[in-house]
Amino acid sequence: MGKQAATKVQAGAEGTGATGKVYPSSPAVRLVGSAKRQRILDGVLEAVGSDGYDATSVRTVLDRTGLYRQAFYDNFADKDSCYLDALDTGIARLEGLAIAAAAAEGSWQGKLRAGLGAVLEFLDESPDVGRALIVEVHAAGPEALERRAEAMKRATDFIDSAREAGEGEESPPPIAAEGIVAGIHAVVHARLAAGESDGFRLLLAEFMYFAVLPYFGAEMADAEMRAARV
Repeated sequence: MGKQAATKVQAGAEGTGATGKVYPSSPAVRLVGSAKRQRILDGVLEAVGSDGYDATSVRTVLDRTGLYRQAFYDNFADKDSCYLDALDTGIARLEGLAIAAAAAEGSWQGKLRAGLGAVLEFLDESPDVGRALIVEVHAAGPEALERRAEAMKRATDFIDSAREAGEGEESPPPIAAEGIVAGIHAVVHARLAAGESDGFRLLLAEFMYFAVLPYFGAEMADAEMRAARV
């Protein structure tokens, strides 16, 4: 993802022209300064996702990218700082994909179905990157976990915006949204950690039922589950 692509991700993460609430804005993405820097960011995610955080070294990343050590240290202080930058850009990319997919939808349910579907399709296409962003965060330490927590809070805020679209429906307690996001994350995390490399998009129907049920009831949850299977 070069400078132009990074600009598109940032624009998507900051919002769209669609009316109504979309997804919460993702953190600003520092534009990639060079093609080499982006190759390193891509390389560290691929290496961490494939080999694990602890087994990944600067040498591993250089071997994957075909770059020299000086190119790495011109851009990053060490592996840890490189991974944190890659984590930020990776999270923003996923959020940008969700926002762009949701932009054409008018309802909360439609936005969730389109946005979450786009993220799950990305995981089918790039499971190693998914592992780097979701599973290996634990090994990377407290700062990486804090950034993941911030991303999950943004997702939670979007889920809980369903109560604004409830049209008089009885709303669940605020912790429901946190539980929905944690549950979806736990399922995806477990499958990535087990080495699964596809089938994530197929989870969308059940995820929709799980997310819609507390806010809109069983009838709509069942309808959304069926719609997600189309």
